[in-house]
Amino acid sequence: MKSLRNLLLFLLLSPLLAMASDNRENDHAQWNAEIAAFQAGDRMHPPPAGAVLFIGSSSIRLWTSLAADFPQVRTINRGFGGSEIDDATFFAERIVAPYHPRAIVIYAGDNDLQDGDSPAHVRDDFAAFVRKARAVDPGVPIAFIAIKPSVARAVLLPKIREANALVLAYAATQKDVTYLDVFTPMLKEGAPQPDLFGEDGLHMNRKGYLLWINVIKPWVDGVPR
Repeated sequence: MKSLRNLLLFLLLSPLLAMASDNRENDHAQWNAEIAAFQAGDRMHPPPAGAVLFIGSSSIRLWTSLAADFPQVRTINRGFGGSEIDDATFFAERIVAPYHPRAIVIYAGDNDLQDGDSPAHVRDDFAAFVRKARAVDPGVPIAFIAIKPSVARAVLLPKIREANALVLAYAATQKDVTYLDVFTPMLKEGAPQPDLFGEDGLHMNRKGYLLWINVIKPWVDGVPR
């Protein structure tokens, strides 16, 4: 009788579990065209071997001067705007694993918080990304660019601080996982600096990227070749 009840319970729950799985995949479906475009570009122009992979949301996608800003290393830009950390993890087989990068720099998290994820969720999603990347390339150095304090999302500052602190604490427990603090220098008297952003108050201008370069470049240049 117990076995029958368990079977009936399984049959009842199976469609719900399948639906949850489908919904999870559908959460990422909006990026399929962009990911496919990356793959098509890779087939036409294979990316360099041993490059530093920059991946994440629009702050990476809009970094059009990335290669010129890091002239001492080969770089790959795989930013897709509006994405969250778990999107990078979901598509890792397609836009991380094939490159076998020398190092990975990821920026994401503010879209996550804006969409309702908790700071702990952000930390956990980053840890999941690290596990996914290292399942293919064990020990690959990974740097997390701190979630930036933007004018447009100033209301999120307490959650941004908490998420950054949790990621920093996690990184301290891992070998070759680094937290790059762009958050602190982007503040002035505890508030976001408008002169680091474009008109929307969310995406950075050249001055904002120059600040990022000053923080990120020493780490990138220090990664063993």
